[in-house]
Amino acid sequence: MEITTVYLKQKKEFGRPCRSFTITEPVALEHPFEAAPELTSTWVERNPVHLDMEAIPTMSSNEVNTESLAYVSQGMSHQEGGWPKDIDYTEKEQTVRYRKKVEKDEEYIKQVKTLGEDVEGSIMQNLSIDIYETYFDQDDDAAEGHASDKPSAKTLAAFKDPSEVKRTATKISWFPDGGKKIAVSFAIMQFQDWRMDKASAASYIWDVNNPNEPEMALHPVSPCCCLEYNAKDQFLLVGGSYNGLVSFWDTRKGSQPVDTSVIEHSHRDPVYDIKWLAGKTAYECVSTSTDGQVLWWDTRKLAEPLEKLLLEDKAADNRVVGGVNLEYSTAGGKFLVATEQGSIYACNRKAKNPADRVGTCYEGHAGPVYKVARNPWFPKFFVTIGDWTWRVWNEEIRTPIMTSGYHMSYMLDAAWSPSRPGVLMTAKADGTLDVWDIYYKQNEPVLSLQVDNDSLHSISVQEQGVNVCAGSADGSIYLLELSEGLTTMQRNEKNTISHMMDRESKREKNLEAIVKQQKVNEKKAREHGDAKAGAAADDWSEKQKEVEEAFWAAIGTGQGDDE
Repeated sequence: MEITTVYLKQKKEFGRPCRSFTITEPVALEHPFEAAPELTSTWVERNPVHLDMEAIPTMSSNEVNTESLAYVSQGMSHQEGGWPKDIDYTEKEQTVRYRKKVEKDEEYIKQVKTLGEDVEGSIMQNLSIDIYETYFDQDDDAAEGHASDKPSAKTLAAFKDPSEVKRTATKISWFPDGGKKIAVSFAIMQFQDWRMDKASAASYIWDVNNPNEPEMALHPVSPCCCLEYNAKDQFLLVGGSYNGLVSFWDTRKGSQPVDTSVIEHSHRDPVYDIKWLAGKTAYECVSTSTDGQVLWWDTRKLAEPLEKLLLEDKAADNRVVGGVNLEYSTAGGKFLVATEQGSIYACNRKAKNPADRVGTCYEGHAGPVYKVARNPWFPKFFVTIGDWTWRVWNEEIRTPIMTSGYHMSYMLDAAWSPSRPGVLMTAKADGTLDVWDIYYKQNEPVLSLQVDNDSLHSISVQEQGVNVCAGSADGSIYLLELSEGLTTMQRNEKNTISHMMDRESKREKNLEAIVKQQKVNEKKAREHGDAKAGAAADDWSEKQKEVEEAFWAAIGTGQGDDE
């Protein structure tokens, strides 16, 4: 029988604290070695004594003492060495004699043979491994010269017309100070469209960093067909309306126009384009319309225009032609007017004879010329957009010096790059934005973007040439950023483009002279009815072919279709 004893104790009695203290006098405790003298003989004093007071041992070194090195600059005298002491290396005969002696040594021959095998192995290794191999694929554009990157563009923002009725973004103007804002005019350009009564007449100003809603609305009397910022005063805008009026805004005074022209002294058709003048004051502007008038205005008093000019075609019994677009030069009052009849007129406001204010006529397009723009790097060259092509002109020649191929869609706007003389952007009716870089290729664009499903009606390039705005027929405006290769000037690009345009100008002049002389000879042959004159005309035709062949041989026949 097993007997078990159990001791019971309540849990609260375990570890009970002391609840009472008493004050006593200090008592000196007896040293253990004094109480037990036999332990003194085995006791050894520790010196020094290290005591760790931390809960854990030290795991890292907190003191570092680096080794210091002293550097001393020393020089050396280099002389030709390796020669035995009995050979004077300054004496050529002794060195030659010694070389011949060494070359006959068998050990020397073995060493040269060994070194030759090593060199041969290195050479064979270079032949087996292409040390010039390109490890990164280069696209066609990079091979053609776009070494920085492939031509591309990305969409930064999209702005939408707040109106419920779709309206066309007719003109886009950048804020003059850094391009922080854009002003866009909206209008329905179809004649007697049923949507006009329901559509809003407002145009808008957006902050490029806030595309969600417009920063400010402009409320003209009639929808604006064109709108432009003043380069001298960033708060001033001028716009031309669908009913022919010209309105002037100061954004510091609100969204209503400060002044509007009187309808009796304004255009009788929509104002298709308006430009500020770079004069002494910041208040003069010029406008044009399909009624054939070019009017100069002072925005401080829009009661009537300062001057008037009627566009008349002298070759067609002074028939009035309608203006669609303006390119106003900053020097001497010279400007270009693109017309809806397909011609471009060079005009001069300061001509002495009023009849000479309308000068050279450039015939080149089968339909209305929607855009004329001078190259900012070479002002005597300008581009025009009309029908299905773009064409580059020299103001001294009446025929285009460069012409693009015919496209399937109508071209509606164009703009030169302010940062590269050879880059041109065009907008087409199929919603495509084409970027042409004639520095590398002329027969096709280097970049083609499908920006919108509707037609692109207007484009505008920022002052730095990096950002581009494109406005469509459905009221959408797209802010695009071009790649570095399309905005950074290439090596020797300016001189190359200048030589290219000058060469094409000379070619056109030579061909024009040949055609002119041929007409003169044909006229003489008809007047005299002379067989000899007819034979001379035939001889001239042969000479014409020889001159053309000599011309192409002089400028080089390897240009191909690209130029």
